[in-house]
Amino acid sequence: MSHLEDDLTQLLMHKGASLVGFADLSMLPPEPRMHMDCAVWIAVALDPRVVDDIAEGPTKFYEIEYLEKNELLKVLCRDAVKILRGWGFEAIARAATGEDIDWIDLQTPLPHKTVATRAGMGWIGKCGLLVNKEYGSAIRMAVVLTDATLEGEEVPIGASYCGDCMACVQHCPANAPTGEDWIKGLEREEYYDAFACHEHILQVTKEKGIRSKVCGICIAVCPYTKKYVKKALGPQ
Repeated sequence: MSHLEDDLTQLLMHKGASLVGFADLSMLPPEPRMHMDCAVWIAVALDPRVVDDIAEGPTKFYEIEYLEKNELLKVLCRDAVKILRGWGFEAIARAATGEDIDWIDLQTPLPHKTVATRAGMGWIGKCGLLVNKEYGSAIRMAVVLTDATLEGEEVPIGASYCGDCMACVQHCPANAPTGEDWIKGLEREEYYDAFACHEHILQVTKEKGIRSKVCGICIAVCPYTKKYVKKALGPQ
């Protein structure tokens, strides 16, 4: 890493980030990345105690955790922008997913999970969520786009590591995952029905009096998430 990547990583981790990655986006269409060639990918881990409690669906505690982590990501993005601009580069923060989503097609211009795969920080699971080896899907993410030349230590990931695992497929109450493995360039509809997922979320959150559009089952049942929870909480 150069001094810039090292400084950014140390600052963000000190402020509360769980993971920091750097991605070359120059091969992607210019408009979604706002004509910036690189990105800082930032993730914060969800509280394992909260995650351990959402295998049957969302809870009020999960909603609180979700919103608190989104606020932390805003602060981390602000700090990353500040240090990049201090070095003389342009930088634009992209907040946690949900604030810039197009609710018609249920997509964002540049998904944070796409940046994560370019940064080598994980792959897209059968449920459409990013899966990271250390935290599973129990993370919230944000991105800072920049014209600085940033090089991470990880190799970009272009295919799923889920293999034969069907945990999220079997537990999804909306039957949103098709069971197909993600590979770079595959259309979302081939492996995941975002509209079925969204419809279920609207129903279950209304029933439970939760305002945020959250579910969490696929997060909790992922074996990588379970490994993180078990390591953090110890024997149950």
